[in-house]
Amino acid sequence: MNKQLLYSVLIALVAGLFFLPFLGGVRLFDWDEINFAEISREMIVLNDYLRVHVDFLPFWEKPPFFFWLQSAAMHLFGIGEYAARFPNAICGMITLVLLFRIGAKLYDVRFGLLWAGAYIGSVLPHLYFKSGIIDPWFNLFIFLGLLGIILFYWKKDQFVGILLFRNKYSYLLFGGFLLGVGVITKGPVAYLIVCLTLFVYWLINRFYFFINAWHFLLFSFMTCVMTLAWYGLETWQHGPWFINEFMKYNYRLFSTPDAGHAGFPGYHFAVLLVGCFPASIFALRAFRNTPQQFNYQRDFKRWMIILFWVVLILFTIVKSKIVHYSSMCYFPMTYLTALTIYQMWEGKIRFNGWMRFGLIAVGSLYCIATIALPFLGRRIDLVRPFVEKDPFALANLDANINWSLWCIIPGIILLIAIVTGIRFLNRNQPEETMKGAIAFFAGTAVFVLATLIAYIGRIEGISQDAAMRFYEAQQGKDAYVVTHKFRSYGRYFYPREPNHANPKRHDMDWLYYGDIDKDVYVVAKITSEAETDTIHTLKKIGEENGFLFYKREKKK
Repeated sequence: MNKQLLYSVLIALVAGLFFLPFLGGVRLFDWDEINFAEISREMIVLNDYLRVHVDFLPFWEKPPFFFWLQSAAMHLFGIGEYAARFPNAICGMITLVLLFRIGAKLYDVRFGLLWAGAYIGSVLPHLYFKSGIIDPWFNLFIFLGLLGIILFYWKKDQFVGILLFRNKYSYLLFGGFLLGVGVITKGPVAYLIVCLTLFVYWLINRFYFFINAWHFLLFSFMTCVMTLAWYGLETWQHGPWFINEFMKYNYRLFSTPDAGHAGFPGYHFAVLLVGCFPASIFALRAFRNTPQQFNYQRDFKRWMIILFWVVLILFTIVKSKIVHYSSMCYFPMTYLTALTIYQMWEGKIRFNGWMRFGLIAVGSLYCIATIALPFLGRRIDLVRPFVEKDPFALANLDANINWSLWCIIPGIILLIAIVTGIRFLNRNQPEETMKGAIAFFAGTAVFVLATLIAYIGRIEGISQDAAMRFYEAQQGKDAYVVTHKFRSYGRYFYPREPNHANPKRHDMDWLYYGDIDKDVYVVAKITSEAETDTIHTLKKIGEENGFLFYKREKKK
C-alpha cells in the first residue's frame, strides 16, 4: 500500500470515528433538518422519488438529490434521526479524503494532511458533517465542478510541475457533470457561483481566455445534461410549475429577508471568523503574499481567494442571512489555513502577535461559553431578565434540564488545546509548528464532538423538546396534527403523518369548526394563548415550556 493510499484509509477511518457515532442521539431540529427528513420520508411513503413533497403536497423550494440520499439511508437504517444525518457523515469522510489527495497533488502529503486537518478541526466545517442539511454535499459538488475547470486549464496550458495523467476533456466533462449534480442538489446557484468565479478570474488575468467559448459551452452542456435529467423530466411530467415557483422562491431569498432571516451587512464575515475557528485566524495570513515555487500553486491560491470572495460577497448581498449560506467558503478558507501553516513549517512565515491574539480572542469565546453555560443553567434566574420581553422564550427556560458540571469538560479541552498549540507555535520551529497545528485541529475536533454530546440534547430540551414529544405521542393515531400560527415540520415527521385523503385537511377553519372526520391535535405557542383559548371547539389538554396543546374530538 503506497503512502497516499494508507493515509487516505486512515483519514476515512478517523472521519468515521468523529462523524458516524451519536448521529441519532438527539432529535432533528426545526426547520431545515426536519423539513428535509420529512421530504425523504414522504418519498418512501408515496413511493415517488421524482417529485419533492411536504405534507404530501408538491414542494418547490428544493430539488431532490439530497433527499434521494436520505431516502436510501432510511431504507437502510429505518426512518429516524440517524438515517437523516448519515449522508452528511459519509460526505465528511469523502471530503476529507479528497482534500488530502488534492493537497498532496498540489504540494505533498504533509500539505494534504494539513488541509484535511484544518477542515475536520474547525468548528462549523466539522459540525455540518453531523447535521441533516443539504449544504455539505452541495458545496462539495460546486468545489469539484470548479476543480474540473482548473485542472482542464492546467492540462491545456501545460503548467509545469504537476502531473495530470488524464485527457484534458475528461477534467472538463467530469467537472461539468458534478456541477450538474450540485444543481439538482440545491439549485442553479451552484452554476452561478462557478460562473462568477470564472468571470472574476478572467478579469484579474487581464481578459486571458483560459477557457474559450467552445470549452465553456461543453462544460455547461455537461452541467445541463445532469440538470435536465431531473428538471427536464419534472417539467415534462408536470409542466413548468416547479421551475416557476422555485425561481420565485430564490428571488425572494435574494431580495428579502425571507422567514425573518435578516442580518447586518457583516453577518457572514462574523460567522466565518468565529464559526470557522481556528482555521479562520490562520487563513487571514494567506491573503497576503506567500512565496510559492510553482506557477500552478500560485494559480490555485488565486482561484481559492477568488472563490472565497465571490461566495462571501454574493451572500452578503442576499437579503436572507442564514449561517450555512456562506459555507462554501470553508473549502478555500481551510486551503488558505493549510498554506499558512505549511509555510510556517518551511520557515517562510512566522507565527506573530496578531495570530496569537486572534486565536486567543476567538477561542476564549468558546471556552467561556461552554464553561459558563452549566453554571448559568443552574442559576437560570440570572438569565430570565434578558428574555423577559419574550413570553415564549421565558417559558422555554422552565424546561427541566439537568446541568451537570461535567458539561464544562469541552471548554477545558479547548482551553488545553489553545494553550498547548500557542506554546508550540511560539517557538517558530518546523516540527514545533506541526505540533501546534495538531494541537489546534485535534483539540478543536474533540471539542466539537464533546460539546455536541454535552449540550445539544440540553439545547433541544429547552427549545423544542416539549412540542416534539407531543408530536411523537400521536404516532399511530388516525388524527390531524397541526400548529396554530407558527411553522413546524415536526408536526409531519414525528407523528409519522399518513397521507390523509381528505383535501380539507389544510383548511384551518374546517379543522376548528367544520364537520371533521378525525380527531384534531393543535400545538400553539404561549403567545397565542388568548386567541386559542377562545376557540370553543378546542379543549386544552396540556401546557409545557411555552407550548400549548389542544384537542378537538370527532363527534361520535
